[in-house]
Amino acid sequence: MTDRRTELAENLARVEERISAACAAADRKREEVTLIVVTKTYPASDVRLLAELGVHHVAENRDQDAAPKAAECADLPLIWHFVGQLQTNKVRSVASYADMVQSVDRKRLVDALSRAAVAAGRELGCLIQVALDAESGQQGSRGGVAADGVEALADVLVEAQGLRLDGLMTVAPLAGPYAGRPRTAFDRLMEISSRLRAAHPAANMVSAGMSSDLEDAVAAGATHVRVGTAVLGVRPRLR
Repeated sequence: MTDRRTELAENLARVEERISAACAAADRKREEVTLIVVTKTYPASDVRLLAELGVHHVAENRDQDAAPKAAECADLPLIWHFVGQLQTNKVRSVASYADMVQSVDRKRLVDALSRAAVAAGRELGCLIQVALDAESGQQGSRGGVAADGVEALADVLVEAQGLRLDGLMTVAPLAGPYAGRPRTAFDRLMEISSRLRAAHPAANMVSAGMSSDLEDAVAAGATHVRVGTAVLGVRPRLR
């Protein structure tokens, strides 16, 4: 366990150096960017070590893994983010432990999350996932709503009980005009965010960038980066 703690501490230090350097290069303050550590496929023991090392935000993408892990770590002062594609039959479980759902991409999901949040007596922060590889009216290959559907979904979300519109999230697309161009993709997300904030000023969170492209996200203006592999190591294959 001591070796694992040392490994995580060293990895976190390297990621911190990258974020700090990216902020300096973009003339931004370091405190403008929040690190979310994506702990999917890794055990609750790693989450505990991360908390000891000062991590406050953790993310998961599969409810069947996240729910027991969150329960095991319920005594820790952590903010849990759900970042995966979310089916409505998992909403009740996710609403019981997640503080924020970053993958809201359709009205049916908003409705289900609202019912679950109200039933649990909780308020869930929500990010609209933007699919930059999606045509108008379509969803992206990894979830998300097309750019021209963001404003309508935001209007639905702000009226939903138990939910709070906090901003936008995207994943750098693997196909379409932004494939292989993360900085351009993140710049486009910031344009969409600017329009959203004109109508909903409090929705100022922008979650973008992962281990491979966090510098591009920081340069574009992201407020949160989601880093997994660079902190926890190469993930084991899911069976």
